[in-house]
Amino acid sequence: MSVKKAIIPCAGFGTRFLPLTKVMPKELLPIVDTPALSYILDEARESGIEEAMIVLSPQKQYVKQLFEHNAALDAQLEAQGKSAALALANKDFGMKISFVTQKEMKGNGRAIALCKKFAAGAPVAVLFGDDIMYTGEGTPVTKQLIDAYELTGATIVGCQRTSEEVARKCGVMISGERISDCVTRVKGVVEKPEGALPGQLVSLGRFVLTPDIYGAVERTQERHGEVYLTDVINTLATEGMSVCACEFVGRRYDIGDKQGYLEATVEYALRDKELGAGFLQYVKSLNEQLNDII
Repeated sequence: MSVKKAIIPCAGFGTRFLPLTKVMPKELLPIVDTPALSYILDEARESGIEEAMIVLSPQKQYVKQLFEHNAALDAQLEAQGKSAALALANKDFGMKISFVTQKEMKGNGRAIALCKKFAAGAPVAVLFGDDIMYTGEGTPVTKQLIDAYELTGATIVGCQRTSEEVARKCGVMISGERISDCVTRVKGVVEKPEGALPGQLVSLGRFVLTPDIYGAVERTQERHGEVYLTDVINTLATEGMSVCACEFVGRRYDIGDKQGYLEATVEYALRDKELGAGFLQYVKSLNEQLNDII
Protein backbone atom coordinates (compact mmCIF):
# COMPACT_ATOMS: atom_id res chain seq x y z
CA MET A 1 0.00 0.00 0.00
CA SER A 2 1.43 3.37 -1.02
CA VAL A 3 2.10 6.20 1.43
CA LYS A 4 -0.11 9.16 0.51
CA LYS A 5 -0.96 10.59 3.94
CA ALA A 6 1.15 12.42 6.52
CA ILE A 7 0.76 13.39 10.16
CA ILE A 8 2.49 16.53 11.42
CA PRO A 9 2.53 16.83 15.24
CA CYS A 10 2.57 20.50 16.28
CA ALA A 11 1.04 20.38 19.75
CA GLY A 12 4.06 20.97 21.99
CA PHE A 13 4.52 24.06 24.15
CA GLY A 14 7.88 25.07 22.64
CA THR A 15 9.34 25.86 26.05
CA ARG A 16 12.87 26.29 24.70
CA PHE A 17 11.68 29.47 22.96
CA LEU A 18 9.82 31.10 25.82
CA PRO A 19 8.57 33.80 26.14
CA LEU A 20 8.03 34.03 22.35
CA THR A 21 6.11 30.75 22.19
CA LYS A 22 3.49 32.09 24.60
CA VAL A 23 2.13 34.00 21.59
CA MET A 24 3.63 32.28 18.51
CA PRO A 25 3.91 28.53 17.85
CA LYS A 26 7.48 27.53 17.09
CA GLU A 27 6.22 25.90 13.87
CA LEU A 28 5.44 29.41 12.57
CA LEU A 29 8.84 30.86 13.39
CA PRO A 30 10.20 32.40 10.18
CA ILE A 31 13.16 30.92 8.38
CA VAL A 32 14.01 34.20 6.61
CA ASP A 33 10.42 34.96 5.48
CA THR A 34 8.83 31.51 5.40
CA PRO A 35 7.18 29.73 8.35
CA ALA A 36 8.99 26.54 9.33
CA LEU A 37 5.76 24.58 8.85
CA SER A 38 5.67 25.62 5.21
CA TYR A 39 9.02 23.92 4.56
CA ILE A 40 7.74 20.75 6.21
CA LEU A 41 4.60 20.69 4.07
CA ASP A 42 6.69 21.30 0.95
CA GLU A 43 8.81 18.26 1.83
CA ALA A 44 5.67 16.18 2.25
CA ARG A 45 4.19 17.27 -1.08
CA GLU A 46 7.48 16.69 -2.92
CA SER A 47 7.50 13.18 -1.43
CA GLY A 48 4.13 12.32 -2.98
CA ILE A 49 1.92 13.08 0.03
CA GLU A 50 -1.64 14.03 -0.95
CA GLU A 51 -3.26 14.55 2.48
CA ALA A 52 -1.82 15.89 5.73
CA MET A 53 -3.28 16.08 9.22
CA ILE A 54 -1.74 18.64 11.57
CA VAL A 55 -2.04 17.94 15.30
CA LEU A 56 -2.54 21.14 17.29
CA SER A 57 -2.93 21.99 20.96
CA PRO A 58 -5.86 24.21 22.08
CA GLN A 59 -3.41 27.13 22.32
CA LYS A 60 -2.27 26.77 18.70
CA GLN A 61 -5.53 26.94 16.79
CA TYR A 62 -4.47 30.07 14.92
CA VAL A 63 -1.88 27.99 13.02
CA LYS A 64 -4.91 27.41 10.78
CA GLN A 65 -4.73 31.05 9.69
CA LEU A 66 -1.68 30.18 7.58
CA PHE A 67 -4.03 28.23 5.32
CA GLU A 68 -6.95 30.67 5.28
CA HIS A 69 -7.61 33.76 3.17
CA ASN A 70 -7.20 37.16 4.80
CA ALA A 71 -9.80 39.23 2.97
CA ALA A 72 -8.44 42.63 4.00
CA LEU A 73 -4.87 41.70 3.06
CA ASP A 74 -5.97 40.20 -0.26
CA ALA A 75 -7.92 43.35 -1.14
CA GLN A 76 -4.96 45.58 -0.27
CA LEU A 77 -2.51 43.55 -2.35
CA GLU A 78 -4.92 43.40 -5.30
CA ALA A 79 -5.47 47.17 -5.16
CA GLN A 80 -1.70 47.72 -5.20
CA GLY A 81 -1.18 45.29 -8.06
CA LYS A 82 1.15 43.11 -5.96
CA SER A 83 0.35 39.79 -7.59
CA ALA A 84 3.50 38.01 -6.39
CA ALA A 85 2.82 38.97 -2.77
CA LEU A 86 -0.81 37.91 -3.19
CA ALA A 87 0.31 34.49 -4.40
CA LEU A 88 2.63 34.14 -1.40
CA ALA A 89 -0.14 35.10 1.00
CA ASN A 90 -2.40 32.42 -0.48
CA LYS A 91 0.09 29.66 -1.18
CA ASP A 92 -1.34 26.43 -2.54
CA PHE A 93 0.37 23.64 -0.62
CA GLY A 94 -0.75 21.08 -3.17
CA MET A 95 -2.51 18.74 -0.78
CA LYS A 96 -5.61 18.42 1.37
CA ILE A 97 -4.87 19.69 4.89
CA SER A 98 -6.96 18.95 7.98
CA PHE A 99 -6.50 19.44 11.73
CA VAL A 100 -7.07 17.60 14.99
CA THR A 101 -6.68 18.97 18.51
CA GLN A 102 -4.69 17.20 21.22
CA LYS A 103 -6.53 18.55 24.26
CA GLU A 104 -3.99 17.28 26.81
CA MET A 105 -0.22 17.11 26.42
CA LYS A 106 0.11 13.32 26.64
CA GLY A 107 3.10 12.94 24.30
CA ASN A 108 3.69 12.58 20.58
CA GLY A 109 2.68 8.91 20.70
CA ARG A 110 -0.81 9.94 21.80
CA ALA A 111 -0.80 12.66 19.12
CA ILE A 112 -0.27 9.99 16.46
CA ALA A 113 -3.08 7.87 17.94
CA LEU A 114 -5.52 10.76 17.42
CA CYS A 115 -5.02 10.32 13.67
CA LYS A 116 -6.03 6.66 13.44
CA LYS A 117 -9.30 7.45 11.67
CA PHE A 118 -7.50 9.79 9.28
CA ALA A 119 -4.99 7.06 8.37
CA ALA A 120 -7.87 4.68 7.54
CA GLY A 121 -5.71 1.57 7.78
CA ALA A 122 -2.98 2.88 5.50
CA PRO A 123 0.68 3.55 6.33
CA VAL A 124 1.41 7.20 7.11
CA ALA A 125 4.45 9.44 7.03
CA VAL A 126 5.16 11.46 10.17
CA LEU A 127 7.07 14.74 10.01
CA PHE A 128 7.78 16.40 13.34
CA GLY A 129 6.94 20.10 13.27
CA ASP A 130 10.25 21.27 14.71
CA ASP A 131 12.58 19.48 12.26
CA ILE A 132 13.41 20.97 8.85
CA MET A 133 15.27 18.80 6.33
CA TYR A 134 17.29 20.34 3.51
CA THR A 135 18.25 18.13 0.57
CA GLY A 136 18.77 20.71 -2.18
CA GLU A 137 18.16 19.03 -5.54
CA GLY A 138 18.32 15.60 -3.92
CA THR A 139 15.51 13.27 -2.87
CA PRO A 140 13.36 14.68 -0.03
CA VAL A 141 13.92 12.92 3.28
CA THR A 142 10.33 11.71 3.57
CA LYS A 143 10.56 10.19 0.07
CA GLN A 144 13.74 8.38 1.12
CA LEU A 145 11.78 6.82 4.01
CA ILE A 146 8.85 5.95 1.76
CA ASP A 147 11.27 4.15 -0.57
CA ALA A 148 12.59 2.21 2.45
CA TYR A 149 9.03 1.29 3.42
CA GLU A 150 8.31 0.05 -0.11
CA LEU A 151 11.45 -2.10 0.10
CA THR A 152 10.65 -3.63 3.49
CA GLY A 153 6.95 -3.13 4.35
CA ALA A 154 8.19 -2.18 7.83
CA THR A 155 7.77 0.78 10.14
CA ILE A 156 10.61 3.12 9.19
CA VAL A 157 12.56 5.46 11.48
CA GLY A 158 14.54 8.24 9.78
CA CYS A 159 18.02 8.27 11.29
CA GLN A 160 21.47 9.76 11.01
CA ARG A 161 24.75 9.37 12.86
CA THR A 162 25.10 12.42 15.11
CA SER A 163 27.12 13.80 17.96
CA GLU A 164 26.71 12.19 21.38
CA GLU A 165 25.14 15.44 22.62
CA VAL A 166 22.35 15.19 20.04
CA ALA A 167 21.94 11.42 20.52
CA ARG A 168 21.22 11.84 24.24
CA LYS A 169 18.26 14.09 23.41
CA CYS A 170 16.71 11.62 20.93
CA GLY A 171 15.90 7.96 20.36
CA VAL A 172 18.88 5.72 19.58
CA MET A 173 18.47 2.50 17.61
CA ILE A 174 19.61 -0.94 18.73
CA SER A 175 20.52 -2.18 15.28
CA GLY A 176 20.16 -5.61 13.74
CA GLU A 177 20.96 -6.90 10.26
CA ARG A 178 21.67 -4.53 7.39
CA ILE A 179 19.17 -4.80 4.53
CA SER A 180 20.68 -2.28 2.11
CA ASP A 181 23.25 0.50 2.12
CA CYS A 182 20.86 2.77 4.04
CA VAL A 183 18.32 0.41 5.66
CA THR A 184 18.93 -1.60 8.86
CA ARG A 185 16.66 -3.78 10.99
CA VAL A 186 15.88 -2.34 14.42
CA LYS A 187 15.77 -4.61 17.49
CA GLY A 188 14.88 -1.82 19.92
CA VAL A 189 14.95 1.93 20.60
CA VAL A 190 16.27 3.72 23.67
CA GLU A 191 14.78 7.19 24.18
CA LYS A 192 17.24 9.77 25.57
CA PRO A 193 19.80 7.16 26.74
CA GLU A 194 21.66 7.95 29.94
CA GLY A 195 24.29 5.20 29.98
CA ALA A 196 26.42 3.95 27.12
CA LEU A 197 24.82 4.69 23.76
CA PRO A 198 23.19 1.50 22.45
CA GLY A 199 24.04 2.31 18.83
CA GLN A 200 25.02 4.96 16.30
CA LEU A 201 21.75 5.57 14.47
CA VAL A 202 19.68 8.39 15.98
CA SER A 203 16.02 9.13 15.27
CA LEU A 204 15.60 12.66 13.86
CA GLY A 205 11.93 13.49 13.39
CA ARG A 206 10.84 11.55 10.29
CA PHE A 207 8.95 8.25 10.19
CA VAL A 208 6.74 6.00 8.11
CA LEU A 209 4.35 4.13 10.40
CA THR A 210 2.38 0.98 9.65
CA PRO A 211 -1.16 0.58 11.07
CA ASP A 212 0.02 -1.61 13.97
CA ILE A 213 1.40 1.55 15.59
CA TYR A 214 -2.01 2.44 17.08
CA GLY A 215 -2.39 -0.71 19.15
CA ALA A 216 1.21 -0.34 20.28
CA VAL A 217 0.43 3.13 21.67
CA GLU A 218 -2.00 1.52 24.11
CA ARG A 219 0.56 -1.13 25.11
CA THR A 220 3.33 1.39 25.78
CA GLN A 221 3.92 2.66 29.30
CA GLU A 222 3.79 6.38 29.97
CA ARG A 223 6.88 8.22 31.16
CA HIS A 224 6.41 11.52 32.98
CA GLY A 225 2.75 11.41 31.96
CA GLU A 226 3.54 11.08 28.24
CA VAL A 227 3.77 8.36 25.63
CA TYR A 228 6.79 8.91 23.39
CA LEU A 229 6.59 7.76 19.78
CA THR A 230 10.07 6.25 19.99
CA ASP A 231 8.92 4.19 23.00
CA VAL A 232 5.95 3.00 20.96
CA ILE A 233 8.26 1.97 18.13
CA ASN A 234 10.42 0.18 20.70
CA THR A 235 7.31 -1.75 21.75
CA LEU A 236 6.84 -2.91 18.16
CA ALA A 237 10.49 -3.86 17.73
CA THR A 238 10.77 -5.79 20.99
CA GLU A 239 7.53 -7.63 20.22
CA GLY A 240 9.07 -8.88 17.00
CA MET A 241 7.25 -6.59 14.58
CA SER A 242 9.19 -5.36 11.56
CA VAL A 243 10.92 -2.04 12.26
CA CYS A 244 13.79 -0.59 10.21
CA ALA A 245 16.04 2.46 10.35
CA CYS A 246 16.62 4.43 7.16
CA GLU A 247 19.87 6.40 7.28
CA PHE A 248 18.74 9.38 5.23
CA VAL A 249 20.80 11.93 3.31
CA GLY A 250 20.10 15.55 4.17
CA ARG A 251 20.84 18.46 6.47
CA ARG A 252 18.59 18.39 9.53
CA TYR A 253 17.81 21.56 11.47
CA ASP A 254 16.25 21.29 14.93
CA ILE A 255 14.34 24.56 14.87
CA GLY A 256 12.95 23.85 18.34
CA ASP A 257 16.48 24.54 19.57
CA LYS A 258 17.90 28.08 19.50
CA GLN A 259 21.21 27.05 17.97
CA GLY A 260 19.48 24.94 15.31
CA TYR A 261 17.02 27.72 14.52
CA LEU A 262 19.80 30.27 14.06
CA GLU A 263 21.78 27.88 11.84
CA ALA A 264 18.71 27.31 9.67
CA THR A 265 18.04 31.03 9.35
CA VAL A 266 21.62 31.85 8.36
CA GLU A 267 22.00 28.98 5.91
CA TYR A 268 18.64 29.51 4.21
CA ALA A 269 19.44 33.22 3.91
CA LEU A 270 22.72 32.35 2.20
CA ARG A 271 20.82 30.13 -0.28
CA ASP A 272 18.22 32.82 -1.04
CA LYS A 273 18.49 34.09 -4.63
CA GLU A 274 17.77 37.69 -3.67
CA LEU A 275 19.49 37.89 -0.28
CA GLY A 276 22.30 35.38 -0.66
CA ALA A 277 25.07 37.47 -2.24
CA GLY A 278 24.61 40.49 0.01
CA PHE A 279 24.18 38.39 3.14
CA LEU A 280 27.31 36.40 2.33
CA GLN A 281 29.32 39.63 2.23
CA TYR A 282 27.88 40.57 5.60
CA VAL A 283 28.79 37.19 7.10
CA LYS A 284 32.33 37.49 5.77
CA SER A 285 32.63 40.97 7.27
CA LEU A 286 31.72 39.69 10.73
CA ASN A 287 35.18 38.25 11.23
CA GLU A 288 36.63 41.76 11.19
CA GLN A 289 33.93 43.10 13.53
CA LEU A 290 33.79 40.33 16.14
CA ASN A 291 35.66 42.30 18.79
CA ASP A 292 33.16 45.14 18.47
CA ILE A 293 30.14 42.82 18.44
CA ILE A 294 31.03 40.57 21.39
